[in-house]
Amino acid sequence: MEHVFESDFYDFSYGFRPTRNPHQALHAVRELIDRLNIGWIVDVDVQQFFDTVDRDVFFKLLHTRVKDGGLDRLLNEWFEAGVLDDDELSYSDKGTPQGGVVSPNIANIYLHFVLDEWFERDVKARLKGRSFLIRFADDAVLGFEYEEDARRVREVLLKRLEKYGLKAHPVKTRLVKFTRQAYGAGKDRTNGTFDFLGCTHYWAKSRRGYWVVKRRTIGKRRRRAIIRFEKWCKDNRHLSVKEQWQELSQKLRGYYQYYGIRGNYDSLYWVYYMLRQAWRRWLGRRSQKGFINWKRFQKLLERFPLPTPRIVQKWV
Repeated sequence: MEHVFESDFYDFSYGFRPTRNPHQALHAVRELIDRLNIGWIVDVDVQQFFDTVDRDVFFKLLHTRVKDGGLDRLLNEWFEAGVLDDDELSYSDKGTPQGGVVSPNIANIYLHFVLDEWFERDVKARLKGRSFLIRFADDAVLGFEYEEDARRVREVLLKRLEKYGLKAHPVKTRLVKFTRQAYGAGKDRTNGTFDFLGCTHYWAKSRRGYWVVKRRTIGKRRRRAIIRFEKWCKDNRHLSVKEQWQELSQKLRGYYQYYGIRGNYDSLYWVYYMLRQAWRRWLGRRSQKGFINWKRFQKLLERFPLPTPRIVQKWV
């Protein structure tokens, strides 16, 4: 299916495709907002997409391009495969198993017809201003030059998703005024910001004084990472210091590899700082003394230095 549909997919679809990754999608959003003078964003999040995919609708969409009985039978076997969660096997009569090998491809084919093709062929020609669509699997961002276009498309989009058995998330799917003046206006701190692929986008001035679109880690994602690291330190405090250091270093490097984008250094450093705090605290729980002062911990860090925050994704 990938070989057949890859030639049909649009360039603004980045999820689970060869030679494409989330950082390319983030870069495209940033560049298009600036180049097209975008002032309004429709942040689209399909609620429980993989659990609500209509299988009958999917086969109808698939058959517009491929008709093969053997492929249909194989796909049905994938659909009917159970999901193993904590040694408990469950089955569902709708949707596609999350984590299944074929599920990302099914998502791309489904949303190619429901969203991508509709936007490119039917929507853009009817708009007054410039616009763009960037999609990664079931997460999508639509940018518009004018408010009127954004509101019209949002209303029609919600109805179109329902037509194909999908539903937009009531909170995450919103219309955002994305201008330099809108950021931080009023009591709501989310004014002038939107979230996409783990990053909050907002307008700010660069070090040279130019207005640019910056990205930082979503607050919930940052807190989730800190909680996950602290839990690991607690559960694995019985390991040797060297083993803990190796695992924590690997986890930090993986975190920097994704979130190490320009303008996000402060968020990276906060995660690094909180991880050091958690590591010191749980190392102190290994003995009855129950405490390791900073001087002693600094000596330990000299022997086992944790990777410091660094910007990895400077460009695409």
